[in-house]
Amino acid sequence: MARQDYILDLDEWKAGFHFFHELHVRFGEIDGFGHVNNTNVFVYMEEARIALFKELDLMKSWGAQDATEIPVVADLQCDYLSQIRYDEKLTIFVKMNEVGSSSIDLHYLGLNKEKLPVFTGRGAIVQISKQTGRPSKWSEDLKMAFSNFSQKAFI
Repeated sequence: MARQDYILDLDEWKAGFHFFHELHVRFGEIDGFGHVNNTNVFVYMEEARIALFKELDLMKSWGAQDATEIPVVADLQCDYLSQIRYDEKLTIFVKMNEVGSSSIDLHYLGLNKEKLPVFTGRGAIVQISKQTGRPSKWSEDLKMAFSNFSQKAFI
């Protein structure tokens, strides 16, 4: 596996995941070369990220009509390790690597049914004020929820 600068020790890094989202590759996600179009892997990461946010009960407040804060993707990176084909079952792991004052650095690991890595990734999510468009700090309750969730992070 190629070395990604956000992975210092692969085994230690992998051991930090416990939350996952499963999906099957759909026919429409396949390109003319017979494998998943590279842009769809970012959609897979989004699906896993949203599933994590739902697990943390964040989507209720962020998705509410009167929400004052929303999450935005500040950066997103993907390292492709193996081809992904039609109808493969994928398990997309996502973990909070680091929590800042208004951001979260998320890491991703995509495994095929043989439990072999097909991609890794990372990205920063920032909570911003809908009114100002500027970063908005996490509440103390939310920081505690992040901490409690991260402490359970073992597979």
